[in-house]
Amino acid sequence: MTTAPPAGAPPRASAALLSPSPTSAPRPAAPPAPPVRRGPLAVSGLLAAGLTAYVWSAHGTKPAVLLLLGLGLGVALFHSRFGFTSAWRQLVAVGNGTGLRAHALLLGTTATLFALVIGTGTGLFGSAPAPSAGPLGVGLVVGAFVFAVGMQLGGACASGTLFNVGSGHGAVVLTLGGFVAGSTLAAWQFDLWSDLPALEPVVLADRIGWAGSWAVTLLALGLVVVVSRVVQARRNPPPTGPVPSVRGAARILRGSWPLAAGAVALAVLGVGVLLVSGGAWGVTSAFALWGSELVGALGGRPESWSYWQRPDSAAQLAGPVLADKTSLTNIGIMVGAAVAASLGGTWALRRSVPGRTAAAAVVGGVLMGIGARMAGGCNIGAYLAGIASGSLHGWIWGAVALLGTWAGLRLRPLFGLSNPKPGDGVC
Repeated sequence: MTTAPPAGAPPRASAALLSPSPTSAPRPAAPPAPPVRRGPLAVSGLLAAGLTAYVWSAHGTKPAVLLLLGLGLGVALFHSRFGFTSAWRQLVAVGNGTGLRAHALLLGTTATLFALVIGTGTGLFGSAPAPSAGPLGVGLVVGAFVFAVGMQLGGACASGTLFNVGSGHGAVVLTLGGFVAGSTLAAWQFDLWSDLPALEPVVLADRIGWAGSWAVTLLALGLVVVVSRVVQARRNPPPTGPVPSVRGAARILRGSWPLAAGAVALAVLGVGVLLVSGGAWGVTSAFALWGSELVGALGGRPESWSYWQRPDSAAQLAGPVLADKTSLTNIGIMVGAAVAASLGGTWALRRSVPGRTAAAAVVGGVLMGIGARMAGGCNIGAYLAGIASGSLHGWIWGAVALLGTWAGLRLRPLFGLSNPKPGDGVC
């Protein structure tokens, strides 16, 4: 039970840190999961198997393993309902830091694994693992802010967009369309924002080694946890809402998972992407690729854009989409989430979307697409990978995203979207 302490009770710092964070009422019990959706499970399972077999035969083992890792990420994201958008919304609106503390566990576990892998130079398929670092400048700040506003309007972050699409959420399909459009627009207009003032990247390991970087990162994350608990104790928010679940060993396949289990699973799968490809798990660069491929199919010449004339980007555009690292993990997440939602009995194609919700989804997606390109990444490629790599830009991205969340919450009512309130039963 996580209710507020009795009025007048003397505060005890040690007990406060070790006890569950208080909420205005106990969290409701999880409802039982509906029966397995056998039809969607058969379709998504066959799609997963068919795609894996095709990628393996057409492009080799390495791309197929990346697709399999994406499938695992989709299962973990859906079964744990691991959110970034909702976590920041709950924190800013009512002070519930449950989601942020799950972020800290994900970040700390990933940072530990990154330090081991990158610090020892361990890679698979001949890859050389490298940290994710980004410049510290105007593009980072503006991009992170715009992205955070967009995710509150669109209803999902980058990873959340993918697993919600996989589980059948019609509104988030619109968010994904806007995301691709915004990413493509930013790639087309690359020259407008690519030369904004910026400082060179700062990676702690370059200064204090991987052991020192790991220690500083974990200390900083510990401080985040303490501050979030203090904020939650003062604001006494409603609890987070439960999701359908089953009991016993079947919970592994059917869900739902505790946030902590989801955080650890995502960290392990994310470091798998690093081991196989040499780069951290990312999401949004693929959206620019998908949109640019569509422009090319319609007669445009995206290869003439400055964005695609950079060596790494040119190779990405010239290669097959189903051999592209980020496209493979993105597709895997959507299909994996469909499998997980079908197993959990909750997969449903939601076609009816109110007009203002649809508008918010598209606008939010476009903003996220633009913001992610300007900032050099999203909640996964900049925030998660940056902090886990000991890069200062990841911390700046996260701090600015909190400010953008505050602004986004004030725009949501214009589109008929509600925000958590202190008097709600759940948030």
